[in-house]
Amino acid sequence: AEIVETAALLRIPVAPVNNGETVLQHEHFRARGVFVENPGGGFEQPRSPYYIHGTARPVLAPAPALGEHTASVSARSAPATGNAEPGARPLAGIRVLDATAWWAGPSAAQMLAHLGAEVIHMEAIQRLDGMRMFGGKFVKKPQWWEYSSMFLGANSNKRGLTLDLDQPEGLEAARDLIKQCDVFVENYSPRVMEKFGLDWEAVHALSPTTVMVRMPAFGLDGPWRDHVGFAQTMEQITGMAWITGHVDDQPRIQRGPCDPLAGMNAAFGALVALAERERTGKGSLVESAMVEGALNAAAEQIIEFSAYGRVMQRNGNRCPQAAPQGLYACAGHDPASEQWLALSVETDEQWQGLCAALGNPPGLDDERFATLAGRHAGHDEIDAVIAQLVANEALLPLIETLNAHGVPAGEVQ
Repeated sequence: AEIVETAALLRIPVAPVNNGETVLQHEHFRARGVFVENPGGGFEQPRSPYYIHGTARPVLAPAPALGEHTASVSARSAPATGNAEPGARPLAGIRVLDATAWWAGPSAAQMLAHLGAEVIHMEAIQRLDGMRMFGGKFVKKPQWWEYSSMFLGANSNKRGLTLDLDQPEGLEAARDLIKQCDVFVENYSPRVMEKFGLDWEAVHALSPTTVMVRMPAFGLDGPWRDHVGFAQTMEQITGMAWITGHVDDQPRIQRGPCDPLAGMNAAFGALVALAERERTGKGSLVESAMVEGALNAAAEQIIEFSAYGRVMQRNGNRCPQAAPQGLYACAGHDPASEQWLALSVETDEQWQGLCAALGNPPGLDDERFATLAGRHAGHDEIDAVIAQLVANEALLPLIETLNAHGVPAGEVQ
C-alpha cells in the first residue's frame, strides 16, 4: 500500500494485483459503487462501463424468458436521419476533436472515423505521444517519430493537428475548434484538461451541442481519481493478471487488450450521446472509465467469489470446458524451432477420437477418463502420457491425423 501511494504521487502507473475477493473490497470501487447486485440475486457484478452524466444509471433487469415478447415485438427498420448522402457512412457530417494519446483514446476516435466522422487528432510536439516512441528503433531516420506502427495503426483515417495548450494562442485555437465539433474526446487523468480549463462545464458553455467523452483510467471521482494508469495497470487491479499464467508461476499481464476494450466502450457511449442529442438538441458528458471496462471483462472471478466465496486461481492452459487441453512438444522441438501441438478435447467423442488417433495406448484407456469430470481429475496423468506419445511424432502429420479423428488440434504459429 505504501509503494502504491508513493508511486501514485509520482504519477507512475501502479496497482496491486487483485483477485476475485480483494477486487470487491478495493476502496476506489466501493466508493464509486462499481459493483451492483445481479437482478437474479445471489451475487454482485460490475455495472455498465460508461455513464452519461445527468441521466439515471440503467437498472439491471433479468433477461427475458424465451417467447416472452413473441407477440409484442415485430421486425422494423430504422428511419433515415440527418442530411447524409445515400450510401454514406453512419457518422458522415460529424466532426470529432480527438485529444487523446497512446492506444485507448485513439482507438475510440478511430472507430468514429471508421463510421464516417471527420476526426482531427490533436497533439503537442512539446510532449510527444508515448505511442510514437515505438518508432524509436528508426531513430537514425529523418522524422523517426512518424515510423511507429502502433501510432499509425490507431490513428489512420484522421486529420492531424499540433497545438501547444500551454500557450494562450494554442488554447484559444482549441476552444475555437471545440465550438465547431460534435464530439470532443480525451483520455488523460482528470486534472489535465481541467488544468487547461477544458472541463465539461467549460466545453458545454463553449458549445452546448458538443458531446464530451472523458476516458480517465479510474473515473472522475473516488479516492483514485487522479491516479494514472494504462492497459497493464487495469489488468493488474481488476484481477485479470491474477488468473493468467501457470499454477506455479507469478501472475501475468495480458499486455494491452484493455486499451481497445476501453476504446470501444467510449465509442459506444459517444454514439449513445449523439443519439440522445438528436432527441434533446443538447450535448452530454460521457464518462467511460478505463478500469470499469476491464472489470466487465474480468467479471467471471468477481461473480465466482461473490456467489460461492471461491477465489479462482491460475490454471495454465486448462479450462473448465475441456480436458485434456494444453500444449505438447513434438519431434524436433528446440528453442530455435518450437514444435507445439495445441490440443483441446471438449466431448467424450473427441476423447475417443484422440485415443484412436494415438493408437489406443495404455494409460489412456482407464475408465476414469471416460467423462469430462474424470479427465479433469486425472489431467496431470493424461498430460504425461500424451507428452511422451507425441514427443517423437512430426507435428503437421500428427495434426492431420487428429483432425481426421474429429479432434480439435492445431499448430502454435
